[in-house]
Amino acid sequence: MAGEYVELRKPQEELDAGALFVLKSKGSWLHCGYHLTTSIVAPPLLSLPYAFSFLGWTAGIISLTIAAAVTFYSYNLISLVLEHYAHLGCRHLRFRDMAHEILGLILISSLQILPDQDGASIMLVQFNLQSAMAIYVLLNPDGAMKLYDFVAIFGCLMLVLAQIPSFHSLRHINLVSLLLCLAYSACATGGSIYIGNSSNAPATDYSLSGDTVTQIFGIFNALSIIATAFGNGIIPEIQATLAPPVKGKMFKGLCVCYAVAAVTFFSVAISGYWAFGNQADSIILTNFLNNGDPLLPKWFIIMTNMFVILQISAVGVVYLQPANEVIERMFGDPTSAEFSARNVIPRLIARSLAVIVATTLAAMLPFFGDFSALNGAFGFIPIDFVLPAVFFNLTFNPSRRGPVLWLNANMVAIFTTLAVIAAVAAVRQIVVDADTYKLFADV
Repeated sequence: MAGEYVELRKPQEELDAGALFVLKSKGSWLHCGYHLTTSIVAPPLLSLPYAFSFLGWTAGIISLTIAAAVTFYSYNLISLVLEHYAHLGCRHLRFRDMAHEILGLILISSLQILPDQDGASIMLVQFNLQSAMAIYVLLNPDGAMKLYDFVAIFGCLMLVLAQIPSFHSLRHINLVSLLLCLAYSACATGGSIYIGNSSNAPATDYSLSGDTVTQIFGIFNALSIIATAFGNGIIPEIQATLAPPVKGKMFKGLCVCYAVAAVTFFSVAISGYWAFGNQADSIILTNFLNNGDPLLPKWFIIMTNMFVILQISAVGVVYLQPANEVIERMFGDPTSAEFSARNVIPRLIARSLAVIVATTLAAMLPFFGDFSALNGAFGFIPIDFVLPAVFFNLTFNPSRRGPVLWLNANMVAIFTTLAVIAAVAAVRQIVVDADTYKLFADV
């Protein structure tokens, strides 16, 4: 029928094992909202007060607002491109498929798989380890457990969760994840306000520390951290979980996600920076301890960190899904049953190895702030701020007389430049802090 929206997907027998088993298209727009919220509104938001310490009040709030607006716009651009190809009968389920269709380059997918997804997994493990250590130190200050002990514990948990068969299977877990991010954000905000108003409140200084060069590089470092907080990189894989037709569903899911993001990001960033100023740590929860002495009731700090640990587990599984899809495509057999021995055994071995590698690297490099900035510069800024505009312009070829083409072109130019400078700033910061680095440091 003329004008009817038609969406096609390859028949089941033509799908590879990754698409068939991991990227099942059965979800609703609400499920999509849960996945998006888990992948974006995650514990890296607790680094936003630290980013503000390099930017100050005005630049911090403006940067956070621009990042929210640009990423919301960019993710909708990707969604529209995916919907367009679905309408043409070629629904892309993976980022690399879309990149190859539009740019003809397989290499672009390395931006997603290596720094973006693997980097995100490593960052999340680092965050989880620090939260677990914080709880342990509070409960047993003289305990003998070391960082690598917590690596083993968390690794065992992720080994189990990594075996969850498909992205769609995570919908209920990600609903709980959404509630958890609201919970620890409320605790971080309330705790900061309480400390800021208490008699033990630290002296706050909102000036930018360091010389001019340090301040300039600090600004770009902070922008990378903010980009990481809003980073996603798996929009096509999340959209692939939607049952056809997908038209309009992703926009609804993004509205759910950014409603949660607006509440959590701004409340944590503003309250944390207000309470601690330029002394805000790379994870604001560590400011709740002063030389090991809690500035809040122990149970409150433990509860907040438990919320973080639980949500990180869900976020980590979400960011494993593209890697799981690659594993299934390489080792799975789409002609055999999903839970046959032919598919279960290689799945168990390969997914377990992926988790072991990520947790080992995280234990080797337990320095969250610097790693977060590096990951933002090399992964999230290109994937989330640059490529969506490129994909949209090449796909739809908007009029040169209209604002869309020039808005997207300016985004590409500005954020490409920012990514290069931010990468230099992130590497410089790592070099500056190199004296404090030690592999498998017990931090």
